[in-house]
Amino acid sequence: MEAIRAKSQKQFQEKLPFVLYFKPDSAEVTGFFQQNDTLFSVVDFSEKGFVLSSFDGTKTYLIPENESEVLRFTLERKETAIAENNFVIADTAAKNDFQALVAKGIQSIKNNEFKKVVLSRKEMVEVADFDLLSTFEKLVQLYPSAFVYCFYHPKIGIWLGATPEQLLKATDTVFETISLAGTQKDVGLLEIIWNKKEKEEQQFVTDYIVSKLESVASEIKITAPYSIKAGTIWHIRTDISGRLNSDSSLQKVIQWLHPTPAVCGLPKERAKAFILENEKCDRSFYTGFLGELNSSFTTKGKSSDLFVNLRCMQIEVDSNSTAAKAYLYVGCGITKDSVPEKEWEESVHKSMTMKKGL
Repeated sequence: MEAIRAKSQKQFQEKLPFVLYFKPDSAEVTGFFQQNDTLFSVVDFSEKGFVLSSFDGTKTYLIPENESEVLRFTLERKETAIAENNFVIADTAAKNDFQALVAKGIQSIKNNEFKKVVLSRKEMVEVADFDLLSTFEKLVQLYPSAFVYCFYHPKIGIWLGATPEQLLKATDTVFETISLAGTQKDVGLLEIIWNKKEKEEQQFVTDYIVSKLESVASEIKITAPYSIKAGTIWHIRTDISGRLNSDSSLQKVIQWLHPTPAVCGLPKERAKAFILENEKCDRSFYTGFLGELNSSFTTKGKSSDLFVNLRCMQIEVDSNSTAAKAYLYVGCGITKDSVPEKEWEESVHKSMTMKKGL
């Protein structure tokens, strides 16, 4: 990791954009090191590079492949010690606010405004001695089955994350995606038991994705739901794949999928409107998507490998010291059977994914 550290620190000192990322169960870290500080936007998804897009779709930026030095580093596996961090749990006011938001979402579902909505909160953690590359390395070691990234642009800021959810993997002809929902903390049980609320939530996501893909793809295959572990949290997952129609485009597929019910709700537009109206914090790039766009250096043809930006944080570094503020984003899927207190507890469990990296 020393070569990565040296290259990344140089970029950061010179205020030049870069991204480091590690694909699930990979043996390599890839780095895009942009050679200028221009903020490039994606226009029609024919561009090549590393893309970062917001939840609401108004901001979709790119570190272009042709404007960057692209390097790949072999990952050095090692044990990572996790210190007992004495992070203060969000205050009572934050807890009450989130539970009130969840209660409002539940009431809207009972009023038949939508079937599901995903509601989130933002929590600030102060870090006295922050090191960007050490934090990225720790996340890579902690979550080898996640998509782990460190993104910096002087006109955007710093974002880090370790997400378990793929939005889309696609070439010109075929695609793969997943339906991921339901959450429970790992307590060491050999068999994971899911209740009605979690099963229903995950089925909403699966049904929505398949219904949308039927208009742009054929030969769609769906696996049975199964449990998958992401860090210390279990989810329900279904794998979905198929063949893209000749008249479909990457842009069209992404527009159908994003944001999925796993991060927004169902029906999507009604749930999204509720989120934008009622959540107190701007999600920004949280629950947006990111990853390789039309990459040509990993396969013979071009391919896109995109992930939903979950389990992530935005970093503000004090320019006069190593002190930093980490803004953690966490959310929960709400259905008619949700309980505000339990949703708060779930959000606290999810926040520990990033806190362990700090």
